[in-house]
Amino acid sequence: MSAVTQCPDCSTRFKVNQAQLNMSKGMVRCGNCQAVFNATKQLHDNEPSPQVAPTLDQEKMQQAPVENPAEYTPAAQDKYDFSHLATASHEETLETIPPAIKKKVHWSWLVAMLLLLIAFLIQTTYFFRVELAAHLPSVKLALVSSCKLFNCDIPLPKKIDQLSIESSDLESNPKRPSVIALNANLRNRAPYAQTYPNLELTLTNSMDEALARRIFSPAEYLKPEENEKHGLLSNHEISIKLHLDTADLKPTGYRLFLFYP
Repeated sequence: MSAVTQCPDCSTRFKVNQAQLNMSKGMVRCGNCQAVFNATKQLHDNEPSPQVAPTLDQEKMQQAPVENPAEYTPAAQDKYDFSHLATASHEETLETIPPAIKKKVHWSWLVAMLLLLIAFLIQTTYFFRVELAAHLPSVKLALVSSCKLFNCDIPLPKKIDQLSIESSDLESNPKRPSVIALNANLRNRAPYAQTYPNLELTLTNSMDEALARRIFSPAEYLKPEENEKHGLLSNHEISIKLHLDTADLKPTGYRLFLFYP
């Protein structure tokens, strides 16, 4: 079935059919004035048009190129019953505007995006290499090998909240009043080995005022059989005993902390 639509610019009327409207979503070009409009919105009854272009070159109009059809936004298409419309007099042929063809993504963009993704994964692996090696022992060897290429290392984790002082005390020496012994038990509660922490010991008086403070590195408190490079093993506990010469400080209390430098 066909119907009649009217150009909103020059008022020339044209015969259209449902197939044309479906193909171009209603967007057409006027063969008289070259205006582009939505034929669906300009449907009219079959009445003679006061502005008919009888000398219109039909062949030239059909070959008129469509410039930038994507600039026109098609409106929602309604379905019409054209059976009640008679054939319009002095009708001209419309040129339907084909829908815009989507451009293909160039392969160079895909390669660039793939390279960016690889770079992102490498950077993420580098910054989280310690955590990955601790939680995924199966990939630690591969990480160590990769680090050699980037001149980096994979140190043991330093999660101070997973370390604890299970017990500690100060022990005096009756034979040497100025010498005291610090006893402490350190435990690693993490499911992986960790770097040995530093110890900060503060000696206090009866008013809990600091008399002296000293920091002990792992090399100073570890026993000879304990390897610092291996770290404090998972769910493992070590005992520490340090002999200190307090001279004439005569401390009555102490504070002991663990920390990573």
